[in-house]
Amino acid sequence: MKITEGLYAFLWRSPVENNCNTYLVRGEKTVLIDPGHGHLFSHVEQGLRRLGMTPGSVDLVIVTHAHPDHLEGASKFSPPTLLAMDEEDHRFIKTMAGSRSRLPEPDFFLREGDLAVGDLSFQVFPTPGHSPGSISLYLKDLKALFTGDVVFSQGIGRTDLPGGKGRLLRESIEKLRRLDVAYLLPGHGDMVRGKEAVQKNFQTIEEYWYPYLR
Repeated sequence: MKITEGLYAFLWRSPVENNCNTYLVRGEKTVLIDPGHGHLFSHVEQGLRRLGMTPGSVDLVIVTHAHPDHLEGASKFSPPTLLAMDEEDHRFIKTMAGSRSRLPEPDFFLREGDLAVGDLSFQVFPTPGHSPGSISLYLKDLKALFTGDVVFSQGIGRTDLPGGKGRLLRESIEKLRRLDVAYLLPGHGDMVRGKEAVQKNFQTIEEYWYPYLR
């Protein structure tokens, strides 16, 4: 679905299989965020096809964190498409997966700060708590915030998985809360549209979830 000019969402709606939302940003270059599970990659292919695209049309795949439901589908892309993620999460998931890991190798690692992809200008924010090296992306021109599994509509990411820490997740949420956001685009569930709705969502999270984040 089209969110606004140059920004699209392939939302995962199945009630029986877990997978993540995928987002596409189009400018001089095309960036795809969170390609999902490998065995459910047809979800991404269908979304691209509706836009007259193929996986080969994507210049850069960004993974917000290295859990399989966000990362595996990256293996479905071939050069010259590039893959980027956080180095700490890459190291963490490789350790967890062991020597038989077939996880895709990033072409470069994301660092805190500005990331220019053609005429697209992202800001990268380290947002640990759900995983050690989780990142969130902010596209200032569109006031779009891609939160992975840090913040959802009226919810937050789990902290009971390996590498999760409630205190860090709370600090990450507070960091994102200060941004000027019109579109909050989470890794699962519904997006949140409108600045007032986004701020109300952060307030709800503070009131309901913060007592559990210690």
